[in-house]
Amino acid sequence: MKAQAGAEGLKAKPHPGRGCQLSSQDKEKLKQLLLAGPQAAGFDTALWTCRRVAQVIAQTFGVSYHPDHVGRLLHGLGFSCQYPQHRARERDEEAIRQWRVVEWPRIKKKPGKKG
Repeated sequence: MKAQAGAEGLKAKPHPGRGCQLSSQDKEKLKQLLLAGPQAAGFDTALWTCRRVAQVIAQTFGVSYHPDHVGRLLHGLGFSCQYPQHRARERDEEAIRQWRVVEWPRIKKKPGKKG
């Protein structure tokens, strides 16, 4: 059948399914809300999750998004998945730098030496 349609039959067809319920202005506003951070949106920690973004969308725009689908929306806005770095609060960056620069070279085994 596509061969009979010629070049017209080769053109991309729209995918079925529900379209985005947010307008381009809504998406821009959402982007600004996300850039302001989760704490500005009333959350306790500085970590966005898809569930939190879905809550913000529902509260701000009155549109319901399943958290599993929020990732696609965020990707379309230029956001990517990020994972927080877990570091101890007591971490002493200067002591770590000192150890790497001074102590590690001093105790590191030299190639060709025994003992």
